[in-house]
Amino acid sequence: MEILTERELENRFGALPWAEPRAVVSGNFATPRRLVELFDAAVESYRLFALNAQKGSPVRQGVIPESPFVGPGMRDVPGLDYLPMRLSLVPRLFDVARPPDVVLLHTSAVHDGKVSLGTEVNILPAAIERARVRGGLVVAQINPHMPYTYGDGELDVDAIDVAIHVEEELPSVVRRTLSEATSAIGVGVATLVEDGATIQVGIGEIPDAVLAALTGLRGLSVWSEAISDGVLALERAGAFDDSRPVVTTFLFGTPELYSWVDRNPRVRVLRTETVNDPSNIAAHPMMCSLNTALQVDLCAQANASFVHGRIYSGFGGQPDFVVGALHSEGGHAVVALPSWHAKSDTSTIVSRLVEPTTSFQHSAVVTEQGRALLFGRSQRAQARLLISEVAHPDARAGLWESLG
Repeated sequence: MEILTERELENRFGALPWAEPRAVVSGNFATPRRLVELFDAAVESYRLFALNAQKGSPVRQGVIPESPFVGPGMRDVPGLDYLPMRLSLVPRLFDVARPPDVVLLHTSAVHDGKVSLGTEVNILPAAIERARVRGGLVVAQINPHMPYTYGDGELDVDAIDVAIHVEEELPSVVRRTLSEATSAIGVGVATLVEDGATIQVGIGEIPDAVLAALTGLRGLSVWSEAISDGVLALERAGAFDDSRPVVTTFLFGTPELYSWVDRNPRVRVLRTETVNDPSNIAAHPMMCSLNTALQVDLCAQANASFVHGRIYSGFGGQPDFVVGALHSEGGHAVVALPSWHAKSDTSTIVSRLVEPTTSFQHSAVVTEQGRALLFGRSQRAQARLLISEVAHPDARAGLWESLG
């Protein structure tokens, strides 16, 4: 690994041999902002590949955004190249259709000849491996504030071609008081989880509410695409089986979470094709997969990806974990959402989806109204449960009428 000045790195970017290089960038909340700025200043035309890109991503003529999971930094950008795909299959994409030329990483400081990808591992190991095979460029923004996490994000410095030092604070979540409705959803989901279960949760109010409701259980473990501060509450409550690691592919939370994961051997941040592999998920008994959605219809199909015909996010890991959890002994695949969408003043339980389906065949749907246990029920019985148990009271008459 060669340490460069910013001017030297910009010159290196400007001399790249590709007419329109593809740059794979650490996504979610670990984007190396300074690296991206230098790359954007030096390269006139390129493809920018990032998962859940946040606001501040380059938006200009000559930049083609690509993503299988669209974040606010790309959501309404003209020319967005959305790639419908399960997250577990994205590494294969680099092999067969979208090979990376440049990989821009955000790493920890060097420890014992290695750096760590810290809060964001995900698809990056696959991108690094593919770029190196084809003679691409791997670049790191080394930041002492990035925690050193163990797992697939640990890289020998020889795996990185060039790097710059940039000291900056990491983005962090703002803690909010849970609403009464969100807390009720959390309690409803928690009733499906038993001692010794393995849980998959995401980031946001509903996952935090679920984790807060699980503190009385024991012997839990985490196998999840993402984690946030909710795991700290379980840690403090003694809810975890300490012999089993907390496994994730990325994390986002408060500085307290970043401090907890730093050089913590119980936390393993692994690559996507390992964590999101449905067979690996199914191998955990009593796997409880929690996902959210924008809408659920009376056929128990969930839309978590589209709003008014436009892509909002993408499949992400939802189909991977739904399938894995359903094949787990004693597992549950849960969709949890409010029964009413306040901004649009509409029911989230609808008669039929008009948007593309993200996933289906969940074993349970939970709202603040209650829970509908769907597995093994006929389609008509499922619809009745969704109306009577989880739909908002103001929506039920219309849903009954649509059912006929």
